[in-house]
Amino acid sequence: MRRDFEAPGRSPVYAREAAAATSHPLATSAALEVLQDGGNAVDAAIAAVAVQCVVEPHMTGIGGDCFAIVTEPDGRMTGFNGSGAAPKGSSPEALANLGVTEITPTSAHAVTVPGAVRAWETLLKAHGTRGFDTLFKRAISYARGGFHAAPRVVRDWEKNVEKLAANPATKSAYLVDGAAPKPGTLLKYPKLADTLSAIAEGGAEAFYTGTVAKDIVSTLNALGSLMTEDDMAACHTTAVSPVMRDYRGHTVAELPPNGQGVIALVILGLLERFDLESLDPLGPERFHLEMEAARIGYAVRDKFVTDPGYMDVSHPRLIADDYLDQLAAMMSPATRMPEVPGNGLAPQTDTVYLTVVDRDGLTVSFINSIFNEFGSGILAADSGVLLHNRGAVFKAKPGHANSIAGGKRPMHTIIPAMALKGGQPWLSFGVMGGHYQACGHAHLLSNIIDYGMDVQAAIDFPRMFFNMDDHALEAEKLVPRATIDGLAALGHEVRPAASPIGGSQAIMIDKKNGLLIAGSDPRKDGHAAGY
Repeated sequence: MRRDFEAPGRSPVYAREAAAATSHPLATSAALEVLQDGGNAVDAAIAAVAVQCVVEPHMTGIGGDCFAIVTEPDGRMTGFNGSGAAPKGSSPEALANLGVTEITPTSAHAVTVPGAVRAWETLLKAHGTRGFDTLFKRAISYARGGFHAAPRVVRDWEKNVEKLAANPATKSAYLVDGAAPKPGTLLKYPKLADTLSAIAEGGAEAFYTGTVAKDIVSTLNALGSLMTEDDMAACHTTAVSPVMRDYRGHTVAELPPNGQGVIALVILGLLERFDLESLDPLGPERFHLEMEAARIGYAVRDKFVTDPGYMDVSHPRLIADDYLDQLAAMMSPATRMPEVPGNGLAPQTDTVYLTVVDRDGLTVSFINSIFNEFGSGILAADSGVLLHNRGAVFKAKPGHANSIAGGKRPMHTIIPAMALKGGQPWLSFGVMGGHYQACGHAHLLSNIIDYGMDVQAAIDFPRMFFNMDDHALEAEKLVPRATIDGLAALGHEVRPAASPIGGSQAIMIDKKNGLLIAGSDPRKDGHAAGY
């Protein structure tokens, strides 16, 4: 499928030596600077995400979590789970004693230990060649000297004024005269610059112990949280083996739970049972099958996926052929499922994503998040750390896969991914957008594999997702009217999406031709670049 050069859009970036794709121009520039100075892909990824933690505060921050897949040129992969756990003192009973029956997104109880900084250090120790002191220079410069607010960042900021105004420290730091900044506004975060400087000098320990940790814990404790300094100090990153499944001759690698990556493999496994290639990629039949597979996949996720120490089913079981056959039997090309039958699910016996490839072929698929836009909205004022709210997916009541427990990691929506072809690295990719990400992985790969799109066209292509509450479909504005009418005829309720659905970056690796092909989502401010 070739690009229509008379229509708005952008071409993929072709590069020989190295490439980076992020959701913000300043982050892409930081990555290229490191690469051209001799740093590798992991170094560049850390430099880029540190910048994003300053310039995209609604999407990510050092008060969030991180996951990554690092792939060696020969195809060897290592996954890194940098998600933090609930405070040791947490339990449904402990919360009930505090009068808490639900963990709301802006509650202090939604803040689990931020795992990102520990994960960055772990990645650098395993694969990097530079230290935080070098890699944080751009981020510290933007935090202290200022950066100009980008258009998409401002659009999202405007939706969160009420949330930011609810916390005095957050209001002071993130609102300008009580309002969101305008595009081009110069913003500075000196307290965050000080904290980044402390980490640059003292490593992750400067975040997890000492004055920064004290500031985070005291801020949360004042709001009723059970977080302790011991919880912060105990934060660790886990090296994991990616879980893999083939899709039409390509091997797709995702991280295992507590992330939802396995659900992307479930959705792909269901779609593989249908002849998508014969369908119009923008037609109702294609979107119907994709949405039905997603509805089933997310029902499986909500029933089973959590911290693996608490799962009732092993994650490989969820992508076994006989189980996928069982799930696929629920789907019909001719009509919508009225509901996803829960008794059929049991097996029978606001995030940033970036990717970098360096001159040696080391590839990083990297995602860092504070979950909802601006996370919990809680700012640890003295350290400038805006705290995520990943614990909002926990249940405050017992009996659920994601019931809160001390030291338990919550189910995560953020998922980096990698695909291999012939056992060799072929595509490093990820999709932002909260719950949408597993569906987005399947949509992006299907665009490339089933419909022959290049990486940029596959990223640009219109998206759809279902509302998690009522299962109505929400379509981006470029989905044709005929497709929406066709979906209605199949039994779906379809309405316009309130915002662009997610964002994405990808780099395709063509070893035969010595070529890197990179794309970045126009739904965000960023771009891909290489040399």
